[in-house]
Amino acid sequence: MKIHPSKDIVSTRGDELAGKTLVLCMTGSVAAVQCSEIARELMRHGAEVFVVMSHMAQKIVHPYLMEWATGNPVVTELTGKLEHVALVGEYPDKADAVLIAPATANSISKIACGIDDTPVTSLVSVAFGLGIPVLIVPAMHESMYRHSILTDNIKKLQVLDVEVIGPRMEEGKAKIAATEEIVTAIVRKLGAKDMVGMRVLVTAGATIEYIDPVRVITNKSSGKMGIAVAEEARRRGAEVTLVYGRAILPSPIGVRVIHAETTKEMSATVQSELRLKEYNVFVATAAAADFEPEKKFDRKIDTHATPKLELKLKATPKIIDEARKTSSNTFLVAFKAEYKLSDNDLVDSAYKRLKTSHADLIVANDVGREGVGFQTDTNEVFVINKDKTIIHIPLTTKQEIAKKLVDVIVEEISGKS
Repeated sequence: MKIHPSKDIVSTRGDELAGKTLVLCMTGSVAAVQCSEIARELMRHGAEVFVVMSHMAQKIVHPYLMEWATGNPVVTELTGKLEHVALVGEYPDKADAVLIAPATANSISKIACGIDDTPVTSLVSVAFGLGIPVLIVPAMHESMYRHSILTDNIKKLQVLDVEVIGPRMEEGKAKIAATEEIVTAIVRKLGAKDMVGMRVLVTAGATIEYIDPVRVITNKSSGKMGIAVAEEARRRGAEVTLVYGRAILPSPIGVRVIHAETTKEMSATVQSELRLKEYNVFVATAAAADFEPEKKFDRKIDTHATPKLELKLKATPKIIDEARKTSSNTFLVAFKAEYKLSDNDLVDSAYKRLKTSHADLIVANDVGREGVGFQTDTNEVFVINKDKTIIHIPLTTKQEIAKKLVDVIVEEISGKS
């Protein structure tokens, strides 16, 4: 059978949901206008999406839009075909999860009380009967969301392992969660769970070293690579702490974030975390400043009075070296950036650093190459272990690099175990 043209976006942003089938249940909130975007983004991560709409949802969004969005027929009523059973019944190809977005106060309370009088509530009842994961994304006026009966019904659903995503409290409304947050929750629910029970520490971004109160020494790192690693570890079930330097990107969802401006602050934060908690993995992606001024001016330097300024610099602490001294059992992943080296020289330089830092893995890249490293969405890396086994990951997105790197980390840890 010919593939629907709308499915040409499947897995264009990742394959975390490849082979997974989701049922997107829409109820009668104006937030239903976001559902085509939600469906499309789930597909971009590999999911097959089917839509079930309540009667009131159809008054806000036409089923044709959702058929276009997913490339699949939309269930708008239950007929002799038993659509609710066909999608989540006891069959080999049943859906992997049910997402109710938006979920109105009315629908939430009906589901909590076992009332099955719409295509959505009937489908959810079947899903409950087979233990299929159910996630709800509330959207309504804030006063309705604060209603004690609704609050009790949400708690009742959470006791039944229903995951609640959001809402965002804005303008007196409990607004539907952002699409990114919804997709992240689904990927975390259905994706690989090979880091459950692990605690992961990640550093990301550039640090800054003050010359005077307004001028600094820094580099061009954005933190995108570190954030991608933190998000990937979180998706796989790890408890993740991100120590973020100069923050120019939003903090990742579901990750504990600690901000640290200078290299000394970042190093101190890492040491504190490693002493206070037992971390299984430390991934040091941050481009921490290697030098700081010997003398820092406590006032803004007047360029008219000081037309020439000479700075003496001294080396900053090596975060990974101190980390290894603090926690000998943590699996340590170092990063090494070079500029315009051959592949062999890049690998050799990185391997020497691995040995001196006593790291378990090192990730090397050459920021002098096009599309690699700082302030790009892509990267090309060489991952090297203690045996000098080399894995080359050609130019691809930083999200894909993070996924493959975490694969290697999990495999290396399993091998050590």
